[in-house]
Amino acid sequence: MKLKNKTICMLGAAALAGLLFSVGGQAGSLQPGPETDNGYQEPLVFSHGPAGVMFSHKAHVEGAGLECDDCHPKIFKMENGSTEAKGDVNMASLDKGKYCGACHNGDVAFSTKNPEYCVTCHGSPMQKPKTIVFTEPVKAVLFDHKMHTEEMGFECSACHPKLFRMKVGDAESQPDKFVMKALYAGKYCGACHNGDNAFASDTKCTTCHIGVLGYDRLFSGKKGAKKKEEHSEH
Repeated sequence: MKLKNKTICMLGAAALAGLLFSVGGQAGSLQPGPETDNGYQEPLVFSHGPAGVMFSHKAHVEGAGLECDDCHPKIFKMENGSTEAKGDVNMASLDKGKYCGACHNGDVAFSTKNPEYCVTCHGSPMQKPKTIVFTEPVKAVLFDHKMHTEEMGFECSACHPKLFRMKVGDAESQPDKFVMKALYAGKYCGACHNGDNAFASDTKCTTCHIGVLGYDRLFSGKKGAKKKEEHSEH
């Protein structure tokens, strides 16, 4: 990136974040906009990744004073869908300085690692879910996000999207695949729960499996829809 534009970006980072927040705050459905007179779509929406992302050309070009060649073609090819087709547009890549992470590193512009700015691009706070309750193919199985992320220090990219797509109900929508046999083969939870990295998936059954009675006790007096409420932001 040119030194002039780096300086502009650094001085205007707060203003840019505010402009993006304004756009993102209105984009709960992350709908792409029409093409502008300048030839770019506003906003541009990436919808094929683990979580929808909205990008504002206007905020970067008009708000921060960037030129097209600051990003194209070195960081992004100027071809519709070419970036998503690579299959690695995720937070892990951004954290390594690829794609948006080339500038959004905390020095040039706000860091993609800062949870305060999740809503800027994702249109929601993207809060980390605490507990997931799977009811398919058996009822019921618990997964504790908080223990894995906060207590054990795993990043989202450790499991998403390689082991689990970051989409509510995705694993359960494939009850013929999301089974213990798959875990024994090293898929899903079995990628770590193999007896070496973590307890084997064919041991300590009741750590995760609470059964119908456990499910009823857990949600006694609550509507069934509550079971995934904590994960709904994804």
